[in-house]
Amino acid sequence: MAIHKCGWCVGDTLYEHYHDTEWGVPVYDDATLFEFLILETFQAGLSWITILRKRENFREALDNFDYKIISNYNEDKLESLRANPGIIRNKLKIMATVTNAQSFIKIQKEFGSFSTYIWNFVGGTPIQNAVENYKQAPATTPISDALSKDLKKRGFKFTGSTVIYAFMQATGMVNDHELSCFRYDEIKTSTP
Repeated sequence: MAIHKCGWCVGDTLYEHYHDTEWGVPVYDDATLFEFLILETFQAGLSWITILRKRENFREALDNFDYKIISNYNEDKLESLRANPGIIRNKLKIMATVTNAQSFIKIQKEFGSFSTYIWNFVGGTPIQNAVENYKQAPATTPISDALSKDLKKRGFKFTGSTVIYAFMQATGMVNDHELSCFRYDEIKTSTP
């Protein structure tokens, strides 16, 4: 018997593996949250599969997404990133990565962790949606609107509501697996 998966991932091995192992799983670790945030900002205007295919290149180019190192990137490093064919070489997104790392650290200092800050927007518990078909999932919500607005106020770039809702889906702040997907119940029952 075939296992049902969300329709958006079917047919691509990399996509299916990401769907089966990462997407929608609640993330509370600051380093992982930062990685997802940066990947989502680079994804703005592009397809997620494009980013997934370049993920290892991003890891290598961005010092394994170490926000402390990234926050101190100098112009030489930025120039090398803009010349790196393995990543998305958008000048503004590359500059935003440094700004976002600096803002990320400020939030950690204020709230104790970025995780504490971000999870407060959903009351500390993932929202369990009831999506029958992935095409019915929203692109934004009032929560992603509020989070986006607050992040921008704190200096973050490329964090519009659509990007932030995709981040919330990826990091399990919302469970948007299709109801018939085998991961929906797995994630729902593993959630505190």
